[in-house]
Amino acid sequence: MSLELLSSSSRIVGDFLLGFMVFYPLYMAYHWMLGALYYYFLRERGKGSPDRAPVLPAAAPMVTILVPCFNEADNVRETIGALTEQGYPDLEIIAINDGSRDDTGRILDELLQEIPNLRVIHFARNQGKAMGLRMGALAARGEYLVCIDGDAVLHPNAVAHLVRHFIEYPRCGAVTGNPRIRTRSTLVGRVQVGEFSSVVGLIKRTQRVCGNLFTVSGVVCAYRRAALHQCGYWGLDMVTEDIDATWRLQLHHWSIHYEPNAICWMLMPETLRGLWRQRVRWAQGGAEVFRRYGLPAMRWRHRRLWTLLAEYIASLLWSFTVALFIVVWGLRHLAGVSIHPPAFDAGPAIYWRIVFIATYLAQCLTALSIERRYDHHFGRTLFWVVWYPSVFWIVTFSTSLVGLFKALRKKRHTRARWVSPDRGFRAHHAETHGVPMSAEAAASGGGHE
Repeated sequence: MSLELLSSSSRIVGDFLLGFMVFYPLYMAYHWMLGALYYYFLRERGKGSPDRAPVLPAAAPMVTILVPCFNEADNVRETIGALTEQGYPDLEIIAINDGSRDDTGRILDELLQEIPNLRVIHFARNQGKAMGLRMGALAARGEYLVCIDGDAVLHPNAVAHLVRHFIEYPRCGAVTGNPRIRTRSTLVGRVQVGEFSSVVGLIKRTQRVCGNLFTVSGVVCAYRRAALHQCGYWGLDMVTEDIDATWRLQLHHWSIHYEPNAICWMLMPETLRGLWRQRVRWAQGGAEVFRRYGLPAMRWRHRRLWTLLAEYIASLLWSFTVALFIVVWGLRHLAGVSIHPPAFDAGPAIYWRIVFIATYLAQCLTALSIERRYDHHFGRTLFWVVWYPSVFWIVTFSTSLVGLFKALRKKRHTRARWVSPDRGFRAHHAETHGVPMSAEAAASGGGHE
């Protein structure tokens, strides 16, 4: 009798886990679609465009743009050049050369002679992006800080769109922009274009509707300097300083906004190896933040963060569930171990393939209806986006587990330093896709046709 009870209990658990593995992605897809549509109709539609700067007060506050650089000799001239095209009336640029081993320092010194409002900080040794941003913030004269990566191209009106939130909302501590991908010459690159629009963009809108964001975009984000000072700036021992700063600000009750009109064109990995390394770092950064701020965020006064905690925990449980079923499948079919499958009848496999494909296509079309005004090339990638579930779900669950274990093994207070990431195959991309590869291209309309 006890064996029958144990067998029945195991089947119930198996049914629950199988149902969770199947239905969780579907639920989240519709959650993101509905949340993004609500955000679009309530807060986004009719609120300007990337090519039209918002109307700001005559005495607009000074803004400092921080550009941390590490081995960016191939990109930094283009990045700084695009910043000189900003339409904002009062800004300074601070580039932080974080111990680069290439010609980044020399190029920045040359740009000093060409750009009057450029200042450069040189580190003798690599100190990490968080330290570079912290030193830049301490040296800044601006009331607001706009932080971009050393390989990014900022749209000419992006700063004005970001600053608008600080002027209109006194409790706004940070505003995350709208990163768009330039590298599109491989399947990996093209699928990421779809990911950032049909997944990341929808998630940010939905999380903003729910009240808080899990993370700002490290490649383009603006901060109120007073808010950063209150929460202690960026953590020096976190591998993802953007996630860390987001949670620090929200735990101090500052709000985080999303500005889709603040476009920034960025380079992304176009190889599976580069993608793997990037996503493991992101997953590790999320796990480190959860490890440090998870318990403090459980307090009642931080209850607005509970939806983010629940979503993160659910995604981790889903990753563990997928790994468990892969192990069970392997034991049954490869090792010949007799394991009873769950009694849950999921129906014919072809039925669920159709459901998942239809759901993701609906998600893509939802994203297209919202995002096409920011990236006219997005529609060209729809054919490649259908590969997203088969490629990126595998990457997502596996990197989530690897990143979690790396975060748990990491010693506390270990300085986080960066290495040069995979930038993609820029030359081929520039010839075939027409997305901005220079400051002049960015200034002419951010890649729009």
